[in-house]
Amino acid sequence: MRIAFGCGLLLAALAATAQTYPNKPVRMIVASPPGGAPDILGRAVAQKMGENLGQPVVVDNRAGASGLIGAEMAAKSAPDGYTLFLGTTTLYAILPSVKKNLPYDIRRDFAPVTQIAGASNVLVINPSVAAKSVAELLQLAKAKPGALNYASAGRGTPAHLAGEMINVLAGVNMTHVPYKGAGPALVDVIAGQVQLIITSPIAAGPHISSGKVRALATTGATRNPALPDHPAMAETLPGYEITQWWGLSLPAKTPRAVAERIHTDTVKAIHAPDVRERILRTGAAPVGGTAQAFEAFIAAELQRLGRVIREAKITLDD
Repeated sequence: MRIAFGCGLLLAALAATAQTYPNKPVRMIVASPPGGAPDILGRAVAQKMGENLGQPVVVDNRAGASGLIGAEMAAKSAPDGYTLFLGTTTLYAILPSVKKNLPYDIRRDFAPVTQIAGASNVLVINPSVAAKSVAELLQLAKAKPGALNYASAGRGTPAHLAGEMINVLAGVNMTHVPYKGAGPALVDVIAGQVQLIITSPIAAGPHISSGKVRALATTGATRNPALPDHPAMAETLPGYEITQWWGLSLPAKTPRAVAERIHTDTVKAIHAPDVRERILRTGAAPVGGTAQAFEAFIAAELQRLGRVIREAKITLDD
């Protein structure tokens, strides 16, 4: 009887919470500094979400330690609907496989809300490299193991995995050269210090147009609408696919009614014409699907990228 009475009180409290939610501003933790893609996407969605919810949604940038500071803060926040977490490919699907003893468990500590957007990147090479296609680049890599260097924004980043995925699927041995950020890495590709990089079409676009780098392919399963004249890597290397993506989650155990309200207003925000336009300008494609679809997507990415990480023996614990 007491157990039933206690459960009744709990359900009544949850119902009351859902009916009054939200009655104060909502915080969106973005685990990156201002100005980057996660921040731009977060602010675009937060502004419209605030209009839908009737309360401001305030972006709280918590950069540092590859996003771990923000992820840990979100994971340990109260599950009351007043803290949201905007995570990235790295935080959701890469770090769990490359680093032990993370301060969060992506499956245990978070409840997915929706994927906000996704974007395929572009493989560009210095024009001095004698390759006009992915097939020719792979021939060079096979002929001279270890001679081709590919740059990335750092170990364990999507660009690092993108290069290692080529090594794994094509059976070649290109050498990884990590940088402290995508900007310096692209600069050295332009200068010819390294031969290639897989990076954002937004960053590489002006240099492709000027001829400072040569674009060979994009990294999604299909061609990137922003670069329709360039093939997808998978057209030459079957099974190749790696994208950058961003999604919103809540601390686990957030009341279901509150989570559903947040999902509804988030998806409505993502599909608003002005927000869609802002997302498209970043080179990404809006998604805004169900929570179940996002959960399944994260699980699939963990498995798929985890296989590449294991075969390439990538770790951040040394």
